[in-house]
Amino acid sequence: MMRFATCGLFHEANTFSPVPADRHRFEQGGVARGAEIMRQYAESSTALGGYFAAANRLGVQLVPLTFAFVTPVGAITEDAFEWLVGDIIDQLHEQGPWDGVLLNIHGAAVATSVADADGEIAVRVRAAVGPTVPVGAVLDMHANVSQRLVDALTITSVYETNPHVDIFDRAVECAELLVATAQGRVQPKQALVQLPLVANIARQDTGEFPMRELVHAARELARRPGMLSVSVAEGFPYADVPHMGMACVAVHDGDGAEAAAAAEELAGQVWKHRADLQAQGKTVDAALDLAMAEAAGPVVLLDVGDNIGGGAPGDSTQILSRAIERNAPSLVQTLTDPEAVRHCADAGVGAFVSLPVGAKHEHSAGHPVPVEAVVRTISDGRFEDPSATHGGFRYFDQGRTVVLETRAGHTLVIGSKAVMNSSLRQLTSVGVDPRAFRIVVAKGVNSPRAAYTPIASELVVVDTDGVTSMGIERFRYRFRRKPMFPFEAAEFPE
Repeated sequence: MMRFATCGLFHEANTFSPVPADRHRFEQGGVARGAEIMRQYAESSTALGGYFAAANRLGVQLVPLTFAFVTPVGAITEDAFEWLVGDIIDQLHEQGPWDGVLLNIHGAAVATSVADADGEIAVRVRAAVGPTVPVGAVLDMHANVSQRLVDALTITSVYETNPHVDIFDRAVECAELLVATAQGRVQPKQALVQLPLVANIARQDTGEFPMRELVHAARELARRPGMLSVSVAEGFPYADVPHMGMACVAVHDGDGAEAAAAAEELAGQVWKHRADLQAQGKTVDAALDLAMAEAAGPVVLLDVGDNIGGGAPGDSTQILSRAIERNAPSLVQTLTDPEAVRHCADAGVGAFVSLPVGAKHEHSAGHPVPVEAVVRTISDGRFEDPSATHGGFRYFDQGRTVVLETRAGHTLVIGSKAVMNSSLRQLTSVGVDPRAFRIVVAKGVNSPRAAYTPIASELVVVDTDGVTSMGIERFRYRFRRKPMFPFEAAEFPE
């Protein structure tokens, strides 16, 4: 029986966030080893879930080593990076030899000591197992794919959906290709084309034009004889690194020239849509105008600047404060505010409280908002969603959580930890039905869509401030490539 290892450090680093992904943050439940990885992920729709399912079906012994994940914040500190990656490499040496390695990495990780953290992980893994052992990874669609990363991997594939609801299937395909490689049935040759192009975060929904058409084009290219995989990566614009931007990856069975031709053809199609991949959202007032005029709810306001899945703190009050000022009808939203949670939990269920909520960090958008409210619920903040949520996660923990009903007629679900608004269970698990409200504020732009589209009368992209603002011209980049569209009038072969 073949023995494969699975391991990884999965982090989407927003280099504009001042909050570091340090060792303490990882130690607070962000690291799993050995059998604990199976308990947390084997029955999920994550990449690890797909790896385990494929290995079981294909008769491969898949040995879990170390896997680390934290909700997106800033860059990984050097000591945390060396600790976690060092642990992975030590285990690869100690528990080998291996017939293959399945990495679970994001593709947009940055460490304070190395800009291309994913490439560094792959290079170190490659050095540990040797040049002939196949190493594969399925990357997040927001990956900033570097040549160094692709050169260190045998198989590089990318999710095909955003919201990311196909991770399990893509991981299964990656594992199947890696097994076929280990058995000598295929000889993967890879090609990467990096485009001088940033896709606005609000134009990255693969159910909409133009990403829908570009994903379809990648699938059509993948059907050509000998092609093993063709992917388009949307990139992550909030990582200020030289390899930031869109990219195309192709894998062919034995012919590098064919792989290069496919990647270049796809990149040409992407480039033709460069203007279509830019966007502008509504102001807070325009979004509230639309929501308040809607006959039926809920209208879901996507708070782009406070996108938890992109590294924002999840405590912006820009929409909430304006909704209060304008006497907006029933509204529900989450906030991350451990200080407010402690105050309300101490007061107890049924207590009337008066306190400021939200915007407690230097990079928070807005200001703390004073509210008068009744504490309706106190919860441990844990919930489960077995459906295909964005990211494939099944188990969630937003820490101690309280539900407040304010005098203004709004409901606030306040947690101690930032958790993406990617599951309705985040609200229903604490007795809040989002369908009962006229307005739902969701902290994100793509991650909430899979959960909220089925119940929303409309989804509205709101161009709010914050470290994930959709207006990328607001950020000061120091390390990105130049020229690069839309910052400059870049040129690219069509």
